[in-house]
Amino acid sequence: MTDDSGRAKWSVAEWHGKMLLDRNGEKIGKLEDVYVDVETDEPQFGTVKEGFIGRHLTFVPLAGLQIGPDDLQVTVTKDQVKSAPDIELHGEELSQDDESKLYHHFYMNYTAINTESGRRLARR
Repeated sequence: MTDDSGRAKWSVAEWHGKMLLDRNGEKIGKLEDVYVDVETDEPQFGTVKEGFIGRHLTFVPLAGLQIGPDDLQVTVTKDQVKSAPDIELHGEELSQDDESKLYHHFYMNYTAINTESGRRLARR
C-alpha cells in the first residue's frame, strides 16, 4: 500500500504488541510505541518494556525492519539494545540530548531540526 506520493504506507497501528526479534532471531520484547521522524514521518525507533522490577522503556531502532506475520525483525542485536542508554520520557517526547544519545548509540546520524523544540522524534 502506498500514499499519494508513492511511498510505502506504514501500518504502525498493526505493529503494536508484536514481538520484536533481533537480527539473530532472539526475542527482544513486545513493541509498545513507535517514534517517527517528524520531518519524514517514517518510523525510527520502537519501545519495548523490559524487566519485571523497575520496568523501564527500551528503545530499538526500526531502520531496515523486516515485517513478518507475527513479529518484526530489526537489524541490531539484543546486546546492543540492552546496552542502550536509559531514557526518561518528558511527556510524550524525548529531550534533544536523549535523542542524540540514542542515535549515536546505534551509530545513526543525528541532526537536530529547526523547530521550536529541536526534537526529531514524535510518538505515534
